[in-house]
Amino acid sequence: MKLVALTIALAAAAAPAHAISRYNSLDMSCAQAQSAVAREGAVIFRYPSRRNPSLTRYDRYVQHAGFCAAGEYAANAWIPTADRAQCFVRNCKQINYDDDILFN
Repeated sequence: MKLVALTIALAAAAAPAHAISRYNSLDMSCAQAQSAVAREGAVIFRYPSRRNPSLTRYDRYVQHAGFCAAGEYAANAWIPTADRAQCFVRNCKQINYDDDILFN
């Protein structure tokens, strides 16, 4: 039994770690931002806050709900890009079973 556990642990340690890419959304067009999400499945976009441009906002954006954790769904979201003030993307949100609508 210890041999099986050791084999599993070594296999997990040898598996490659997939880092999530980080992008500044204002350095990309909307099409480039959407393409990055489609190509990689999940990315992090950084952009300045609308209320206080000296603050940087960031979040993880996903291609579909399959990239979200259990109990989350892919919600519609918009980020600023070089060519658009609002570019459509999706990010994971916690499912709230008290809401009438689970998915948008």
